[in-house]
Amino acid sequence: MIRIPLRPLARILDARSKGENTDAIERENLRIRHEQMRDKARNRAEGRLLMLGVVFFCAFMVVGARMGILASTEPTEPRAQAAGASIVAQRADIVDRHGRILATNMETHSLYAHPQQMIEPERTAKALVKIFPELKEERLIKDFTGTRKFLWVRKKLSPEQKQAVHDIGEPGLLFGPREMRLYPNGKLAAHVLGGSSFGREGVHSAEVIGTAGIEKFADEMLRDPAREGAPLELSLDLTVQAATERVLLGGMKLMNAKGAAAVLMDVHTGEVIAISSLPDFDPNDRPNGPVTGSPSDSPLFNRAVQGVYELGSTFKIFAAAQAMELGLVNPDTVIDTSPPLRVGGHNIGEFSNHNYGKQTVEGIIVNSSNRGTGKLALAIGIKRQQEFLESLGMFVPTPLEIVEAKGGKPLLPARWTDLSTVTISYGHGISTSPLHLAAGYAAIANGGRVVHPTLLKQSSPQLGPRVISERTSAAARLMLRKVVTEGTASFGEVAGYAVGGKTGTADKPKEMGGGYYKDKVITTFACMFPAHDPKYVLVLTLDEPVETSGDKPRRTAGWTAVPVAAELIGRIAPLLGLRPEVEPGQLAGVVLTSN
Repeated sequence: MIRIPLRPLARILDARSKGENTDAIERENLRIRHEQMRDKARNRAEGRLLMLGVVFFCAFMVVGARMGILASTEPTEPRAQAAGASIVAQRADIVDRHGRILATNMETHSLYAHPQQMIEPERTAKALVKIFPELKEERLIKDFTGTRKFLWVRKKLSPEQKQAVHDIGEPGLLFGPREMRLYPNGKLAAHVLGGSSFGREGVHSAEVIGTAGIEKFADEMLRDPAREGAPLELSLDLTVQAATERVLLGGMKLMNAKGAAAVLMDVHTGEVIAISSLPDFDPNDRPNGPVTGSPSDSPLFNRAVQGVYELGSTFKIFAAAQAMELGLVNPDTVIDTSPPLRVGGHNIGEFSNHNYGKQTVEGIIVNSSNRGTGKLALAIGIKRQQEFLESLGMFVPTPLEIVEAKGGKPLLPARWTDLSTVTISYGHGISTSPLHLAAGYAAIANGGRVVHPTLLKQSSPQLGPRVISERTSAAARLMLRKVVTEGTASFGEVAGYAVGGKTGTADKPKEMGGGYYKDKVITTFACMFPAHDPKYVLVLTLDEPVETSGDKPRRTAGWTAVPVAAELIGRIAPLLGLRPEVEPGQLAGVVLTSN
């Protein structure tokens, strides 16, 4: 920058020659210089203010945009925590219909190691093996004396284990706070609850996620902060569930069965009050899935929901109900069940080659006639049979709120022929789960309305479309009652509770090579109580039962599933608030005349 001198020589000499005051030149130049300096400073300040204004404007725009995004999105629970932060969002409890805890959270600690900070790694390894026998001493020593800087030892510790580790006194062993999922009732309702594990985790926090059952199905709901920790209410009754599992286990052992399942459902709401599958497991220590053998042999397999079986003669009441609804027959219509009955080149036989002769429709159900039910099915026809079974939900997996329910898809014939129509009418050629059967029987029990099974507590009846009339429903219930009082389910009588139901015995199909076993069966008893005013449906299934109290082994449902179901009803009916009562009799036809 070139500065102009205050007293330029040329101007000074010119002013002196003219006799002017030379100091005025200096003052004028000084004024001009000051004005230039002032203008420069003003321009610099204005530029800085403009830049600062732009910065503040951009900052406010960013903050405003972020606030708008947050305001327009749904709140979500954080998936991971920063190191040193505590677990902020808890997983909601799961409770039964009366508010009793089925699953909750418990504060615990994890155990991890910093091997480079250890003083006595070998002594520490030996001490840890004494506390946790499943750990390998050689492996721990190798990890503690190697180059690793971090090592998980245990993801969950009990208070006693934590104290025992603390007493080791090793500075390289550290604890991290976290929450774990606790199932205080152990194996109770294991297949419903499923289980949980840790998702994203750090040494100071971990998120709990569902891995199976309703824990996984309702995972987002259980972790939703908008619920403010409100528990998830299930339809299960903890006391009834405990009694169901206890009786079912005893019955499975008594009948020498390899597995068992039971479903208890409210016929008006579809609420599943109790559901059990044996063998089971403890969700606190959920086992790994099978890698060899049949998946159905694993305790993780839910026989009540995932297991699809040919449920035998329990399906006969559907054929009878549909035939009555269509006006093809009434309970007193006589049908000749004598042999032969040949359909599609195959003879239709009876159990133990019985010949029931001429039977009413009621007698066909009471005596469990295959030929009689087959003739009803042929009168109904393929299309109408398909439509009726589909309306009962027999063609799709049940909508139960556990992830395993999708695996219980019914097995249907590839070609639905007349032979298929006949065999399906008595429960062969179609495979469904016990839960499907319970939903179907609920429609018969509640007056003819479809209900969908649910594990969530309902506040009112949840009746769907009508599939049969009240009149047909009443006639079908009376038939089922007579199956117990006069027919194949005589061991199912429970004093004061008027049980009505149907037995089903089906040969078990071979897993390889096709065909059926000659000495292995699936037995089922599907029933409702009380039959004159049903409140609940119970379906009980045994896998490969053998009753051995007599001279020869007996495998039919009347000898295996029925006695177990009767014992179960006698145990749970009082828990459900049902009092024993005298069954109302049918009024005889009386004609009044004057005397």
